[in-house]
Amino acid sequence: MATIELRQVEKRFGEMYAVKPVDLTIQSGEFVVLLGPSGCGKTTTLRMISGLEAVTDGKILIGDRDVTWRHPSDRDIAFVFQLYALYPHMSVEKNITFPLEAQKEPPDVIRRRLAYVVELLQIQHLLRQKPGGLSGGDKQRVALARALVRKPSAFLMDEPLGALDADFRETMRAEIKKLHIAENATTVYVTHDQIEAMAMGDRIVVMSAAVVQQVGTPAEVYYDPANLFVARFIGSPGMNLITGKLADGVVHLPGGNQYRVPERWRRPLTTHLTTDTVILGFRPEAALIHPDGPLKSEVYASDLHGAFNMLHLTLDEGADGSIVHARAERGGRVQIGAHLSFDLDAEMVRFFDPQTEQAIKY
Repeated sequence: MATIELRQVEKRFGEMYAVKPVDLTIQSGEFVVLLGPSGCGKTTTLRMISGLEAVTDGKILIGDRDVTWRHPSDRDIAFVFQLYALYPHMSVEKNITFPLEAQKEPPDVIRRRLAYVVELLQIQHLLRQKPGGLSGGDKQRVALARALVRKPSAFLMDEPLGALDADFRETMRAEIKKLHIAENATTVYVTHDQIEAMAMGDRIVVMSAAVVQQVGTPAEVYYDPANLFVARFIGSPGMNLITGKLADGVVHLPGGNQYRVPERWRRPLTTHLTTDTVILGFRPEAALIHPDGPLKSEVYASDLHGAFNMLHLTLDEGADGSIVHARAERGGRVQIGAHLSFDLDAEMVRFFDPQTEQAIKY
């Protein structure tokens, strides 16, 4: 497997950027997910790596080769599409072996590699069938087998589970990750589904509006979002973000609530904030329901999520209509309109500058 390196790679259509200049190195054997909403540039980035889309500027290296202007067939990559792209008139076996036959590999090599991939993906029973009679999950397994059989330097996957039902997606997520580990395969995977990204990626590249917003491990983008977009986009629901005024180490929040800033945050906030307004951020699990908590709220709604209840809270007398989400034990019954007090887990509290929308670092 090979390292993939993007150096100031960009894509423009006239004056409009599809992808603004990006620097990114994907290590050999790493599973990197390009994550973002529709139109953010993630698929365009993947297609530039593959050669299916020409770069406007910048350089792409796979291993030690500059492949910026090489044809896709000369990049030693395998592309797995969302809609399988199988040949309907060929059997499953022929679909899988076609790339090797096109390269004029010896018959014994073809047999050996075919046996390996069908065993790995457990599709021996499908070899004589045509794609039209297969389920979506089986079609995707065949597409993966066809990509894997060549032993390419890198796998590129463009929302390969997007056409599957929810139960198939869970199964195929596990299978793709297992395949990645077994092959130690350099993999670049595009999705708009953050659950897939968090479950599968060694690192996640979060994109929005043609810009890379953050690159980090799943834990880093979840607990330490680089900016307000990442804070809102990652998580279901996203991070709670409440605007307040900072004065003498206290954030004054809607409804007369006050949150005393943890000691380690006081100098960074004083140093980096451009105004006295600050955005307080915390994940739902950081809200600790407690009768003596300093923050007061009213229950707006409650949803059962199986293992826990998700409470939707409004800060007392809050005029901005903002909702705060908090996780609570599933066994407790919470009445709509009830008043609840809560505190925050200081280790999970984050702060953002409302002017720059960037996270404050300590």
